[in-house]
Amino acid sequence: MPSTAPEQLRSTIETLYRSESGRVLATLVRLLGDLDLAEESMHEAFAAALESWPQTGIPQNPRPWMISTARFKAIDKIRRRARFDAAQTDLVRHLETRLNETSSEADEIDDDRLRLIFTCCHPLLAPEAQVALTLRELCGLTTEEIARAFLVTPATLAQRIVRAKTKIRETPIPYEVPTPQELPERLDAVLQVIYLVFNEGYSSAAGREVTRAELTGEAIRLGRLLLELQPEPEVMGLLALMLLQESRRAARTSPTGELILLENQDRALWNKEQIAEGTALVEKALASRRFGSYTLQAAIAAVHAQAETAAATDWRQIVALYNQLVRIQPSPVVQLNRAVAVAMRDGPEAGLKHIDAIFQQGELANYYLAHSARAEMCRRLGRIAEAKSAYEKALALTQQEPERRFLQDRIQQLK
Repeated sequence: MPSTAPEQLRSTIETLYRSESGRVLATLVRLLGDLDLAEESMHEAFAAALESWPQTGIPQNPRPWMISTARFKAIDKIRRRARFDAAQTDLVRHLETRLNETSSEADEIDDDRLRLIFTCCHPLLAPEAQVALTLRELCGLTTEEIARAFLVTPATLAQRIVRAKTKIRETPIPYEVPTPQELPERLDAVLQVIYLVFNEGYSSAAGREVTRAELTGEAIRLGRLLLELQPEPEVMGLLALMLLQESRRAARTSPTGELILLENQDRALWNKEQIAEGTALVEKALASRRFGSYTLQAAIAAVHAQAETAAATDWRQIVALYNQLVRIQPSPVVQLNRAVAVAMRDGPEAGLKHIDAIFQQGELANYYLAHSARAEMCRRLGRIAEAKSAYEKALALTQQEPERRFLQDRIQQLK
């Protein structure tokens, strides 16, 4: 097989890491039973690929190669430990036997990443650590990306992850899908994890692109698996919400990568199959009368999806749905979204009044979308100086390049 150019190989392996590391890690955790060992061995396997693939060529199916290489790296590591610690000898024998056996998992959902998500979302872990650990270990987000999502420093986020991994190891917490009796208490954290993964793909925290299709696709895939495992209304609602939002992806940016607002999108580009599936799911969830915040957000997205034009959007219905959502999830971000809907229904002055009240709470001072929304209200009211100031604050807070270009363009238009 011909050798591969070093730069091309490195690019291929980086792409492979981005798309496959979550699957590889989750399978290794099941095989090895140790998150730290699995993570270290996986990184060694990717490093081994950089050394050997230039001569041997890239395998036709790289993921099994990575898993096989990583597990033998782990065995070698434990053998070295066994030279100094006799207690490790039995572990080596156990792992060698287990790794050579044909897998015959009896779990209802034969998916290692779903199993690992439930482990990372175990109730013995702090809620913020559950989400952070899953996003880091299973979905490959960097510590910095997760920290931005949580509005905390990377150092704080890293401490959460280390404490969570220590808790899993020392308790120990098993790597398994919970029993039906245990599932309800674990479901909320898992739903939150999946939706945060989707959000990072739907609107990247930083970088050159608005969306990351591999993350939204992964979140939707996990949502489908979770629905098979637990067909609860809120699982339906979350999957519906993700499908309805993802249906707009092709229309959200121009061919040159510029951001396009919802009101200006070409609705012919919206994915009709995803809209139909999402709408059916949200209707079923609403009919159960046991729904929550994800279903209400999906219902709002469905109203947008059903409008043939931006002008035809039923803003009264959207405000009514937001009123229900604020009652069960009174977060500042939900209040901000409701304020924007009020502005569309009643005018920018009404929206600005609500936004200013939210700012007085102090929680969204560093949230760029809040400043951007206030800037838009001021712009529509002709309060140019205030609009410019708010746009500049939003610009200073965002690190996504298309959003920065959009805000810079808005500022330039005001001049």
